[in-house]
Amino acid sequence: MNVIKLVVLSFTMLTTIAFAQENRTTELTSNREGSSLESPQIRVVPIKDSKTERNYELYIELPEDYAENQNKTYPVLYYTDATWHREMLSACQEYLLEEVILVGISWQLDISDDLKKEVGPHASRFRDYSISKHSNPEIQTKYQFGQAREHLDFIRKDVLTYVDATYRTDPNSRTYFGYSLSGEFGAYILLAQPDTFNNYIVGSPTVRGEMENLAELHSKIGPFDASNRDSSLKANVFIAYGSLEDEERVVEPIEAFVKLLNDRRDDGLSVTKEVIEGSHQTAFPSTAVSSTNWLSSVMTPISNYGKEVSFWSIPHLNNAYISTTPEDRKDGISVDTLAVQDNDEKAILKVSQEIFEGTYGSYDALLISHQNKLVFESYYKKGRINLPHGQASAVKAYTSLVLGRAIQMGYLSMEDLHKPLISFLKEVDPKKMTDGAEKITLHKALTMHGGLAIDEDSWKEIEKDTARLRGQGLVQTLLEQSEPITAESQTYLYGNFNPMLVMTVIDAVVPGTAEDFIKTELLDKLGIADYTWANHTSGLPEAGWRVSMLSRDMLKLGNLVLNGGKLNGEQLISAAYLDKATSGIVKPTQDWMPKDYRYGYFWYQTQVQVGDKSYDATFAWGGGGQRVIVVEDLDLTLVISGHDGEDDKIMTQISEIVIPAFVKS
Repeated sequence: MNVIKLVVLSFTMLTTIAFAQENRTTELTSNREGSSLESPQIRVVPIKDSKTERNYELYIELPEDYAENQNKTYPVLYYTDATWHREMLSACQEYLLEEVILVGISWQLDISDDLKKEVGPHASRFRDYSISKHSNPEIQTKYQFGQAREHLDFIRKDVLTYVDATYRTDPNSRTYFGYSLSGEFGAYILLAQPDTFNNYIVGSPTVRGEMENLAELHSKIGPFDASNRDSSLKANVFIAYGSLEDEERVVEPIEAFVKLLNDRRDDGLSVTKEVIEGSHQTAFPSTAVSSTNWLSSVMTPISNYGKEVSFWSIPHLNNAYISTTPEDRKDGISVDTLAVQDNDEKAILKVSQEIFEGTYGSYDALLISHQNKLVFESYYKKGRINLPHGQASAVKAYTSLVLGRAIQMGYLSMEDLHKPLISFLKEVDPKKMTDGAEKITLHKALTMHGGLAIDEDSWKEIEKDTARLRGQGLVQTLLEQSEPITAESQTYLYGNFNPMLVMTVIDAVVPGTAEDFIKTELLDKLGIADYTWANHTSGLPEAGWRVSMLSRDMLKLGNLVLNGGKLNGEQLISAAYLDKATSGIVKPTQDWMPKDYRYGYFWYQTQVQVGDKSYDATFAWGGGGQRVIVVEDLDLTLVISGHDGEDDKIMTQISEIVIPAFVKS
């Protein structure tokens, strides 16, 4: 729907411009006197700066359904240069931001008549939006440049206070919009008082000559520390400039500002930069449309962006999306209502809100499926229903399912798991391989016991020779470069070499390619179409990472495991293989690994204690917090998506609050 509205808005914008151009050349005459246009949707409210006694006006435009929904709160978009920006943003509200309150902040009304006559009614913007004083004393005396701090005080103490007290506003969703000099003001607010707004739209900001001041403000904030959430700017920022703007005067300073923000490596700061076709003047309408389209994506779990958008460019949701009655999206997932005890539901909702607040780290989604029906769906931060999420090492578990599919179709057998892995590869030369190469079996590789020992520095150089590593050349090279494979070397060693050994075998035994097999024999059958699966240097599909997938589609993989490999009555994954893959075959040896975790065929296994009973849980696990958790005895599948770089603390809440909610007393 938003895409259609965006097209309509763009058409409206173009026809308006064309009409205006036509009327410049056509003289229209009338014998009737005209009158001023009044807009019934906009309320004009006088407001005074309580500190300076300067008078302004607010142009307030409420959503159409505001009066009908007395218990509903609304995001607010504040914009400066209100006379210039009002009509364009009002149109954007109509088509893209239907449920947003617009608040335009005027220029000072009671400026001197001389200044108004000489410069125009906008004279106060030079004073209010600028960071620094002018170097020319005469100009400085006339315009009083450099009072951004005072104007920000007015907005914080008077404007925001009035709007929040008068209207039902959402305190988690305030946005600033500024263009040109008022864009500079937005950059100042972001670094001077970042908590003023949650979202910042900064169009073609005039930051030339101000980077030193902005850098100083940034230094006062201090660097971002992942262990201290308060060190984050906690803001979504949209920055744009015109493609035809002056490189030195406009583009380079803006790029320097973008770099200043990106160099923070701030997990709570999302920065989106767009280059809009046009000059400083003509880029404005498209900037307004593009930025408000971006803004709509921070207010809903349905993104307007395609999967090509960088994950790190996805803005954080202003509010968590939490549903105990998930929507049927006709994607092959059955839905129902969360049916647990009231106190358990409250506990799950509390955990969900805490996830949004970052209590346990940086997580983007939590989904719960009970009895093969999605009963709880939530998204936070960068999570979106319709955007694939990076999977990291959870991909190893998906690769395991692909192997299980090959066994079910007869391309391999369970006995083959214990045969030399190289026996399936007809293009390799065992004579050139290290001693003991034949000791590596699929079973050993699947349990991270391959035994490869390769010098990291040497391998970095070898990886540059992509032709050498193509196809089965990868295994040939690995087994040429490795130290001898012995019983002593075949101990647990986590990494991506073992998964790629498995993927090479899959590619060798299935008809066609492994890439086609993954698509047609697993993902297509599950209705998984919106994904990316990167290729390794070898040209084969990655087996241990670099896959992106919708959280809902992760759930489909989990339910496939829950149902013993069956899909709609068809045995998709070998039951014997799946039983082995999800059992605790070996003990991982990493120091950071929980002591009760065990490892199967790229799947983890542990026991979850609830009262005096324990339940077997098997799960895919990827760095950043990707998990697909299956608890067969409770008919339960859980999905977690995240980009957490810390301790992945969420599992404690899953084990102590979420899973116990489905245990019947």
